[in-house]
Amino acid sequence: MMCMVDSEGSTHQQKNLFDLADEAAEVEPVLMALHAEYYELIWSGLKTHEFRRRFVEGRPVRWFVYLNAPVSRLAAVIDLGPAVVDVPERIAAIAEHARVGNGASVLEYTKDLPRAYAIPILRVAEYPGISVDRLRGELGGFHPPQGYVFLARNPQLRAVCEKLLSDDPLREMVVPHP
Repeated sequence: MMCMVDSEGSTHQQKNLFDLADEAAEVEPVLMALHAEYYELIWSGLKTHEFRRRFVEGRPVRWFVYLNAPVSRLAAVIDLGPAVVDVPERIAAIAEHARVGNGASVLEYTKDLPRAYAIPILRVAEYPGISVDRLRGELGGFHPPQGYVFLARNPQLRAVCEKLLSDDPLREMVVPHP
């Protein structure tokens, strides 16, 4: 914040550009499930975007990753950039550019929509994790999400997810984007 003095000597608080940038870049924490095969594609460098039919717009996302069965654990945190929102054909072109042959499946997945989402994967960190049984015990029940869960709306679940960050990562990497 900057303190401004007007011509009459009155002071006013005004946000500077850095304050506005910080607000615009506020990270949205979400919990989403992922199949282990796609998770491993990230680590191998073959998956650089997440493609969704609907998603958060206009800001980065911190994705707490629940790996579906047979792994069945909260295992990683992936930082995502703001989503690219466009017609399915353009989103499929991003998928094709990122991994040859992937465009057709993304187009099939999104073709009935007026717009779809390509979310750049920026950074991934894997942790020892929290098993599904421990999640159920700490939360009094847990069902893996079908889509995504906004953690800002679920403080108890957010607190459990953030426990993941108390351990040192087993491995981490910045995802290169050509």
